[in-house]
Amino acid sequence: MAAEKAGPYDDMLEFAHHEPARHPRMPLASRAAQFAPFAALTGHDDAIRETARLTDRRIEPDEYEKEQTDRALRYALEHPGTAVRVTYFVPDGRKDGGAYADAAGAVKRLDRAARALVLADGRRIPVEEILTVELCPAQEAGGSG
Repeated sequence: MAAEKAGPYDDMLEFAHHEPARHPRMPLASRAAQFAPFAALTGHDDAIRETARLTDRRIEPDEYEKEQTDRALRYALEHPGTAVRVTYFVPDGRKDGGAYADAAGAVKRLDRAARALVLADGRRIPVEEILTVELCPAQEAGGSG
């Protein structure tokens, strides 16, 4: 006794699955990728990465450190070509905080209008972002950070 057909398409269940003759079957990974533009949380991964990205807080030097930095900076400006190593704060453009960077080079001048220390290689460091200025031997002046 044969089983009765319950639905209108039950007779099709016994047919072989159609395989196209001209085009190979698309891999599952590619089939899933075609729906990526419709992701409900577009940009969510970027937002998580940005939130997880760490920044440093600006260090506020004490009066002694400020005096030492000011003295070294004045000396370097009075003697153009003096080799220095400058540690300065680079504010982050997207969130609070930033990162500290080092620059080594010969002092060229102080750009009073832009309030920036100009090194011989053209780099400009905003004076208000300078944490320390160290005088160093001339052979160290070529490095950068």
